[in-house]
Amino acid sequence: MRTMAALEAKNRFGELLDTAQREPVMIEKHGRAVAVMLSAEEYKELEALKLASLRSEIRKGLDDIEAGRTVDGDEAFRALRERLA
Repeated sequence: MRTMAALEAKNRFGELLDTAQREPVMIEKHGRAVAVMLSAEEYKELEALKLASLRSEIRKGLDDIEAGRTVDGDEAFRALRERLA
């Protein structure tokens, strides 16, 4: 992945757009990563993967509910507080 400083990205925006069509480009400000520019197609693919993962987790949760694999909310928070203490 190519890295560009924010000022360079601003001054060479056309080149940034061209590069992002081929590979993601990390944008840094004061040496710290602040953004990643990627192609619209890669973004769509990433969003589709996130949606598929979310749907899978929801399905697992619904399957757990249907199978009776649940815990009382108060019990769950009590157990969590005990683990954190």
